[in-house]
Amino acid sequence: MTAMRSVDDLALGLLGKTSDALSLAERRVLERIHKREIISQDMGVIHEEDATFGERLSDHVAAVGGSWGFIIAFGVVLFGWMILNSQILGRMGMAFDPYPFIFLNLMLSTLAAIQAPIIMMSQNRQAAKDRRAASHDYEVNLRAELEILRLHEKVNYLIEQVGRLSDGSAK
Repeated sequence: MTAMRSVDDLALGLLGKTSDALSLAERRVLERIHKREIISQDMGVIHEEDATFGERLSDHVAAVGGSWGFIIAFGVVLFGWMILNSQILGRMGMAFDPYPFIFLNLMLSTLAAIQAPIIMMSQNRQAAKDRRAASHDYEVNLRAELEILRLHEKVNYLIEQVGRLSDGSAK
Protein backbone atom coordinates (compact mmCIF):
# COMPACT_ATOMS: atom_id res chain seq x y z
CA MET A 1 0.00 0.00 0.00
CA THR A 2 2.86 2.39 0.67
CA ALA A 3 4.60 1.72 -2.66
CA MET A 4 4.20 4.45 -5.27
CA ARG A 5 1.71 3.33 -7.90
CA SER A 6 2.44 3.94 -11.57
CA VAL A 7 0.20 6.03 -13.82
CA ASP A 8 -1.11 2.80 -15.39
CA ASP A 9 -2.00 1.38 -11.96
CA LEU A 10 -3.67 4.66 -10.96
CA ALA A 11 -5.67 4.74 -14.20
CA LEU A 12 -6.91 1.22 -13.73
CA GLY A 13 -7.48 1.47 -9.98
CA LEU A 14 -9.07 4.92 -9.78
CA LEU A 15 -10.73 5.41 -13.15
CA GLY A 16 -11.21 1.83 -14.26
CA LYS A 17 -9.51 2.59 -17.58
CA THR A 18 -6.33 1.50 -19.24
CA SER A 19 -3.78 4.27 -19.64
CA ASP A 20 -4.28 4.45 -23.42
CA ALA A 21 -8.05 5.06 -22.91
CA LEU A 22 -7.42 8.19 -20.82
CA SER A 23 -8.23 11.66 -22.05
CA LEU A 24 -5.42 14.20 -22.13
CA ALA A 25 -6.76 15.90 -18.97
CA GLU A 26 -7.07 12.58 -17.10
CA ARG A 27 -3.53 11.60 -18.07
CA ARG A 28 -2.17 14.98 -16.90
CA VAL A 29 -3.97 14.62 -13.56
CA LEU A 30 -2.74 11.07 -12.98
CA GLU A 31 0.81 12.01 -13.92
CA ARG A 32 0.71 14.85 -11.40
CA ILE A 33 -0.71 12.54 -8.75
CA HIS A 34 2.07 10.06 -9.50
CA LYS A 35 4.73 12.79 -9.28
CA ARG A 36 2.99 14.36 -6.26
CA GLU A 37 2.80 17.73 -7.99
CA ILE A 38 0.37 20.52 -7.23
CA ILE A 39 -2.23 21.12 -9.94
CA SER A 40 -3.91 24.32 -8.70
CA GLN A 41 -2.92 27.55 -10.44
CA ASP A 42 -4.39 31.02 -10.72
CA MET A 43 -5.61 30.91 -14.31
CA GLY A 44 -6.32 34.66 -14.38
CA VAL A 45 -2.66 35.44 -13.70
CA ILE A 46 -1.46 32.86 -16.22
CA HIS A 47 -3.81 34.21 -18.90
CA GLU A 48 -2.64 37.78 -18.28
CA GLU A 49 1.01 36.75 -18.48
CA ASP A 50 0.37 35.20 -21.91
CA ALA A 51 -1.49 38.27 -23.24
CA THR A 52 0.01 40.34 -26.02
CA PHE A 53 -0.04 44.14 -26.05
CA GLY A 54 -2.95 44.12 -28.53
CA GLU A 55 -4.99 41.76 -26.35
CA ARG A 56 -4.46 43.88 -23.25
CA LEU A 57 -5.33 47.00 -25.26
CA SER A 58 -8.56 45.44 -26.56
CA ASP A 59 -9.52 44.47 -23.01
CA HIS A 60 -8.91 48.04 -21.86
CA VAL A 61 -10.89 49.53 -24.76
CA ALA A 62 -13.78 47.14 -24.04
CA ALA A 63 -13.67 47.98 -20.33
CA VAL A 64 -13.74 51.72 -21.00
CA GLY A 65 -16.22 51.55 -23.89
CA GLY A 66 -18.61 49.39 -21.90
CA SER A 67 -18.75 51.59 -18.84
CA TRP A 68 -21.31 54.12 -17.64
CA GLY A 69 -18.56 56.69 -17.37
CA PHE A 70 -17.88 56.39 -21.10
CA ILE A 71 -21.56 56.54 -21.99
CA ILE A 72 -22.15 59.64 -19.87
CA ALA A 73 -18.98 61.38 -21.07
CA PHE A 74 -19.78 60.51 -24.67
CA GLY A 75 -23.32 61.86 -24.25
CA VAL A 76 -21.93 65.10 -22.83
CA VAL A 77 -19.49 65.44 -25.76
CA LEU A 78 -22.25 64.79 -28.30
CA PHE A 79 -24.61 67.24 -26.65
CA GLY A 80 -21.78 69.81 -26.41
CA TRP A 81 -20.93 69.31 -30.10
CA MET A 82 -24.56 69.92 -31.09
CA ILE A 83 -24.95 72.97 -28.85
CA LEU A 84 -21.63 74.42 -30.02
CA ASN A 85 -22.46 74.00 -33.72
CA SER A 86 -26.13 74.96 -33.61
CA GLN A 87 -26.36 77.60 -30.89
CA ILE A 88 -22.99 79.18 -30.25
CA LEU A 89 -21.01 79.01 -33.50
CA GLY A 90 -24.16 78.79 -35.63
CA ARG A 91 -25.38 82.22 -34.48
CA MET A 92 -22.00 83.71 -35.39
CA GLY A 93 -22.02 81.98 -38.79
CA MET A 94 -18.88 79.99 -37.88
CA ALA A 95 -20.37 76.49 -37.35
CA PHE A 96 -17.90 73.90 -38.69
CA ASP A 97 -20.58 71.13 -38.60
CA PRO A 98 -24.05 72.70 -38.87
CA TYR A 99 -27.28 70.77 -38.51
CA PRO A 100 -27.76 67.83 -39.58
CA PHE A 101 -24.22 67.29 -38.17
CA ILE A 102 -22.82 65.23 -41.06
CA PHE A 103 -19.24 65.37 -39.72
CA LEU A 104 -20.47 64.19 -36.31
CA ASN A 105 -22.24 61.26 -37.99
CA LEU A 106 -19.04 60.40 -39.84
CA MET A 107 -17.06 60.45 -36.57
CA LEU A 108 -19.66 58.28 -34.81
CA SER A 109 -19.67 55.76 -37.67
CA THR A 110 -15.88 55.61 -37.67
CA LEU A 111 -15.79 55.13 -33.92
CA ALA A 112 -18.37 52.33 -34.12
CA ALA A 113 -16.52 50.66 -37.00
CA ILE A 114 -13.28 50.62 -35.01
CA GLN A 115 -14.70 49.94 -31.55
CA ALA A 116 -16.91 46.95 -32.51
CA PRO A 117 -14.12 44.61 -33.70
CA ILE A 118 -11.91 45.63 -30.79
CA ILE A 119 -14.69 44.72 -28.34
CA MET A 120 -15.21 41.43 -30.19
CA MET A 121 -11.48 40.67 -29.84
CA SER A 122 -11.80 41.23 -26.12
CA GLN A 123 -14.88 39.00 -25.94
CA ASN A 124 -13.09 36.25 -27.88
CA ARG A 125 -10.16 36.52 -25.50
CA GLN A 126 -12.52 36.32 -22.52
CA ALA A 127 -14.18 33.24 -24.02
CA ALA A 128 -10.79 31.58 -24.49
CA LYS A 129 -9.88 32.50 -20.92
CA ASP A 130 -13.16 30.98 -19.68
CA ARG A 131 -12.58 27.76 -21.65
CA ARG A 132 -9.06 27.48 -20.26
CA ALA A 133 -10.31 28.10 -16.72
CA ALA A 134 -13.10 25.53 -17.14
CA SER A 135 -10.61 22.94 -18.37
CA HIS A 136 -8.36 23.69 -15.42
CA ASP A 137 -11.32 23.50 -13.01
CA TYR A 138 -12.16 20.07 -14.42
CA GLU A 139 -8.61 18.88 -13.81
CA VAL A 140 -8.59 20.24 -10.26
CA ASN A 141 -11.96 18.64 -9.52
CA LEU A 142 -10.84 15.34 -11.02
CA ARG A 143 -7.68 15.48 -8.93
CA ALA A 144 -9.73 16.13 -5.78
CA GLU A 145 -12.07 13.23 -6.54
CA LEU A 146 -9.20 10.86 -7.21
CA GLU A 147 -7.40 11.91 -4.06
CA ILE A 148 -10.59 11.29 -2.06
CA LEU A 149 -10.84 7.84 -3.63
CA ARG A 150 -7.22 7.18 -2.67
CA LEU A 151 -7.92 8.31 0.89
CA HIS A 152 -10.91 5.96 1.03
CA GLU A 153 -8.66 3.12 -0.07
CA LYS A 154 -6.16 3.96 2.67
CA VAL A 155 -8.84 4.30 5.35
CA ASN A 156 -10.41 1.00 4.29
CA TYR A 157 -6.98 -0.61 4.38
CA LEU A 158 -6.36 0.76 7.88
CA ILE A 159 -9.79 -0.41 9.07
CA GLU A 160 -9.03 -3.85 7.67
CA GLN A 161 -5.65 -3.92 9.45
CA VAL A 162 -7.18 -2.78 12.74
CA GLY A 163 -9.85 -5.47 12.33
CA ARG A 164 -7.17 -8.12 11.81
CA LEU A 165 -5.23 -6.90 14.82
CA SER A 166 -8.29 -6.87 17.04
CA ASP A 167 -9.32 -10.34 15.84
CA GLY A 168 -5.80 -11.60 16.51
CA SER A 169 -5.66 -10.10 20.03
CA ALA A 170 -9.14 -11.34 20.94
CA LYS A 171 -8.06 -14.99 20.51
